[in-house]
Amino acid sequence: MPCGDAVAVWDVALSDGVYRVEFAHGTTTGKRVVYVNGTEVIRKDWMFKLVGTESFRLGAAGTKAAVHIQAVGGFAYQYSLDVGGKSLQKFIDHRAKTTKTWVVQVDGKDCRVVLEKDTMDVWCNGQKVETTGQFVDDGTETRFTLGGHSCCIKATGGAKKKNGVQHSLLLGPPAEPDQNQN
Repeated sequence: MPCGDAVAVWDVALSDGVYRVEFAHGTTTGKRVVYVNGTEVIRKDWMFKLVGTESFRLGAAGTKAAVHIQAVGGFAYQYSLDVGGKSLQKFIDHRAKTTKTWVVQVDGKDCRVVLEKDTMDVWCNGQKVETTGQFVDDGTETRFTLGGHSCCIKATGGAKKKNGVQHSLLLGPPAEPDQNQN
């Protein structure tokens, strides 16, 4: 459980979910604690060097992450987070280009659906789902099931080349129960 002396908090969106990273830094003791979603993943007490880097992994894929501690004069410190070898902002910008995320209501519950454009993998609420893909006249369709609903992510070329490929999530009605069962 995160303690009240967190000096920095970041939210990191990965395909399998959004992770909250909290960092606590004792500037008199050198203590360093990293929490991910409220769970302590690193603890170092009584560090003599007050600046440096703490590395850890995030998410199901074990994405590399690191908190950097830098002195900015006197007893003031600056904290930054790298994810996947990039600053958090560059990582976010890269993910905006390589993924598409939707939050949709399915049977009254929010579902987070993420498409990884480079691999065409689909994640629903943190779980990678089985998909089938096919080419159609105006692009491609990636089909999967979500909570008993058949879904399709349709990829079509934009009307103008500068728009690139457009991805749309289509959520179908719930599947009908099998009438032949007794």
